[in-house]
Amino acid sequence: MHNFEKLKIWQKAMDIAVEVYEVSLLLPNDEKFNLIHQIKKCAMSIPSNIAEGSGRNHNKEFIQFLGIANGSTFELITQLILAKRLKLIKEETIQPIINRLVEVSNMNFSFQKTLKLKVLRLEY
Repeated sequence: MHNFEKLKIWQKAMDIAVEVYEVSLLLPNDEKFNLIHQIKKCAMSIPSNIAEGSGRNHNKEFIQFLGIANGSTFELITQLILAKRLKLIKEETIQPIINRLVEVSNMNFSFQKTLKLKVLRLEY
């Protein structure tokens, strides 16, 4: 059991989620039920899965939820790139967010590796 609020990865993911919600206000209203909804859903999914996994009984379960969070990270990057390619939002607006998402993803992979080592030690 981990205190998710103290995890740097969760804190950074929360900051990104807030920023994505703010940026989604710049998108056209006719995207409200399509791209905006999907972008918000992914942004929320990243810290939510980190938090949910931290409350599980075993590190193996936590690793699984971190994997889901990473999937949402890459999904969100894709959606932001799509919004840029559709000329709905400027690159200078989304590139800093994408850079932070890549950072969170790298942190996530490192955290998963650390947890996997702990699981392996417990199995022996």
